[in-house]
Amino acid sequence: MPASYWESSSKIRTFPHLTRDAHADVVVIGGGMTGLTAAYLLKRAGKRVIVLDRSKVAGGETNYTTAHLSCVTDLRLTQLIKSFGEDHARAVWDAGLAAISQIAENVREEHISCHFAWVPAYLHLPIGGPAGDNELEDLRQDAGAASELGFDAQFVDKAPLVNMPAIEFPSQARFHPRMYLKALSDAIDGDGSAIFESTSVDTVEDDPLTVVAGNHRVTCDHVIVATHNPIVGKAGLIGATLLQTKLALYSTYAVAGRTERGRIPDALFWDTGDPYRYLRIEPDGEHDVVILGGEDHKTGQETDGERRYKTLESALERLVPGINIVDRWSGQVIETNDGLPYIGEMAPRQFAITGFSGNGITFGTVGAMMARDAVLGHRNPWAELFDIHRTRIRGGVWDYLKENKDYPYYLVRDRFAGAEGKSTRALPRNSGAILEIDGKQVAAYRHDDGELTLRSATCTHMGCRVVWNGAERTWDCPCHGSRFSAMGEVLSGPAEKPLEEFSTKEHINK
Repeated sequence: MPASYWESSSKIRTFPHLTRDAHADVVVIGGGMTGLTAAYLLKRAGKRVIVLDRSKVAGGETNYTTAHLSCVTDLRLTQLIKSFGEDHARAVWDAGLAAISQIAENVREEHISCHFAWVPAYLHLPIGGPAGDNELEDLRQDAGAASELGFDAQFVDKAPLVNMPAIEFPSQARFHPRMYLKALSDAIDGDGSAIFESTSVDTVEDDPLTVVAGNHRVTCDHVIVATHNPIVGKAGLIGATLLQTKLALYSTYAVAGRTERGRIPDALFWDTGDPYRYLRIEPDGEHDVVILGGEDHKTGQETDGERRYKTLESALERLVPGINIVDRWSGQVIETNDGLPYIGEMAPRQFAITGFSGNGITFGTVGAMMARDAVLGHRNPWAELFDIHRTRIRGGVWDYLKENKDYPYYLVRDRFAGAEGKSTRALPRNSGAILEIDGKQVAAYRHDDGELTLRSATCTHMGCRVVWNGAERTWDCPCHGSRFSAMGEVLSGPAEKPLEEFSTKEHINK
């Protein structure tokens, strides 16, 4: 297969193959985005982790992504709502926001240089095609549905670059996946944890739980199967076969070209075609690399890959005249029978993650977070929604929307929800807003004299995010009802401590 742009622009050190028997708290099978993220999160939680990959770290399908970081799913939001109900649809997109936030947190914690940036995203009508009334109305309905569910979204008559009607989604993101995974792999290896490459897993045995790789055995307490297409493991042939019947594999193609820096808007783009196309940029020295993907087809049912590359190259050259095409590659996505990923236990203490339906980076990260919670014995708000053994989920009241002490809905949603802005300069007098400053969510209030008070947006009771009550000029906690003054002092419990002070290097009291 041709090398992707990510592979040609970033190197990851080589790890040894397994040459001995071993023991770990957790064995992760697969060293791509999902597996390395799960291993990293578990090591941070104090677990000894061994990662086994049959090839090279980040050398599988993660290497062939276009690395869009978005909560916007392939399945259109109005269709999600129609199929699963508003609460479940909201939960799916919340999971995507949580994944982006987790990636941003990892970047901050490890000081990773991977070109991570928050960017807007646009779902637009196909370029050059007539905009029919039904297509426009569908876009408007999707924009309205997203807004009603609490997500930042608005219909725009013309998206930048493509000049077509679109939905704008602020606060999505992009990064260089191999630079990111290089840092995670470096953080995983050592201190009792290890990564082994060129190590194929043959089977998973029970009692004791053991991963067998060639002549070597690794005993463990938990197994996480993070391969692109799940291995059989100890779930048995029948169970694995039943899972396979729910999965459909599609080939997808990408081309990349260099152009001058700043010529193309730094944003994510997808169109509403079938199959759809998707575009983003990646900073590369004095240039930007423009990556265009699409032309999907069911794997094994087409043989005209060269024509599909040429189609994408022609489309990119029309969009960016004079662009220098430098890379082309193909990958594979796994669609599921209901459009949602399969994440959960295939068998006791064997956790599998698959079926990302075009959202591999975000859903892969969600799966890693869920695997961490499963190993640590923590409840997770998406366990029922993405359960491998689920039957079709239908609309209706669901526990995700119920406040409870163990996993309150607002604690999940508000912790990962986008801030209302990233600068205090537009904040009016006598007003408050949740802003993102220095990578933190901050409760900002501007007094009538123009001075600014900054406090942490995290309620001191159980960690929910407060919201601004404009009528009362208070910070209110939606989880358990605590209220704080505009300056962060406790007005009513159950919180007993004021919102923590927040300081920044930015000179903003003007």
